[in-house]
Amino acid sequence: MARVTLITGGARGIGYAVADALLRQGDHVAITATTTGGVMRAEHALGAACGDPGRIAGLVCDVRDAASVELAMRTAVERFGGLDALVNNAGVGVGVPIAEMPHDEWHRIIGVNLTGVFHCCKAAIPHLRARGGGWIVNVSSLAGRNPFVGGAAYCASKAGLNAFSEALMQELRYDNIRVTYVMPGSVATEFSGREAGDGADWKLLPEDVAQVIVDVMNHPARSLPSRIEIRPSQPLRK
Repeated sequence: MARVTLITGGARGIGYAVADALLRQGDHVAITATTTGGVMRAEHALGAACGDPGRIAGLVCDVRDAASVELAMRTAVERFGGLDALVNNAGVGVGVPIAEMPHDEWHRIIGVNLTGVFHCCKAAIPHLRARGGGWIVNVSSLAGRNPFVGGAAYCASKAGLNAFSEALMQELRYDNIRVTYVMPGSVATEFSGREAGDGADWKLLPEDVAQVIVDVMNHPARSLPSRIEIRPSQPLRK
């Protein structure tokens, strides 16, 4: 039976790369994004790439909204018959000192990066239990361990995600639901509006992170790689 995975933030970057890799190995995949145009373009491209558009579903969802998450989860389960894995990849960040940060921006970052993961996990757990187990993979960041100037909100959200993931892993392990979090370093994506290829030759590619995530999800049931760091081999020298 093909595995069914829901990936948040799957229309581009790391989420898109994970979806592509899973589809290529025969899985069924649902991706979410906040805009209809973005998610439909990604759905079309992924379906064409894997040669079977019936195995990919694009869903509009704002992870900050619990009702939106519940609807996306139900839609994916109805479409593919169940849920075996959740990849929480949706994330936002901005480099603004706290003294200058609008309140709404703080709430947006924490809402997507941390509260959104809670919403998705809470919605997914009953479906994973119904399948007898599965995976939850949370895409965090090395910024959760290495704070930097201008990134207080982002770093706090990822540090919180790390702690959340550790506790959730302990809650769910005897349900045969394995929880892991992946902490990439610098990745060449369009995250926060940056151009993916602008001076980024030394950075990780989304496909590098996707390979780690897919490898984790293919581990035998007796093993649980619960925390993974991945960084560029040769970052720029300071």
